Amino acid sequence: MQAGNAHYRRAADLPETIPVFPLSEAILLPGGRMPLNIFEPRYLEMIDKALAGSRVIGMIQPRLDDSRLPNGEPEICEVGCAGRIVSLAETGDGRYLISLNGICRFRVIEELKVRTPYRQCRVVPFETDLHEDSAPVDIDRPALLRAFRAYLEANDLEADWDSVSRAENAILVNALSMMAPFGAAEKQALLEAADLKARAETLIAIAEIVLARGDDDFAHKLQ
Repeated sequence: MQAGNAHYRRAADLPETIPVFPLSEAILLPGGRMPLNIFEPRYLEMIDKALAGSRVIGMIQPRLDDSRLPNGEPEICEVGCAGRIVSLAETGDGRYLISLNGICRFRVIEELKVRTPYRQCRVVPFETDLHEDSAPVDIDRPALLRAFRAYLEANDLEADWDSVSRAENAILVNALSMMAPFGAAEKQALLEAADLKARAETLIAIAEIVLARGDDDFAHKLQ
């Protein structure tokens, strides 16, 4: 089970229906932390309702083919990730600054017809995410560290490399998957990877493809 998810030990601990926040090129992963700046009135209402209830919302990407519903809203992918609101700060101009802690991935069973301005779905959790083995996973850690360093350098950021070197593989893989400047399709592939090892392999493969194209600052940093 991912650290910080003591509330959720089995699928029944999660609500069957959750509000969803469609956001392109952004994924939440189990155990990951995602900051969000909430300003649209419908999502402010969504956060208020979530705080009064389970504190759980679903992060999900719009469909990769840009298909639309009759009302003009984007259709959504089949797989997203549930997160628990773990902090909230109000700004002077009516925004919420929230932080989500990733619980587990879910598959959308159906989008519900609701009267709320925000969207809601009936979902089935990936229960294996709640019981992920914490034992070391055999991944290409040096390649991950190169990719992580490349991202930071490409964005003029710094890191505490002592802490990075001590970080567990799961933290490295999921943090880089969430932070990496890839497109929506690549992000969804990382989200849907079967397990941590597969996600690490997918992450390295995507980086190598970008490097082979040679058309991105991020690629050059990986050399």
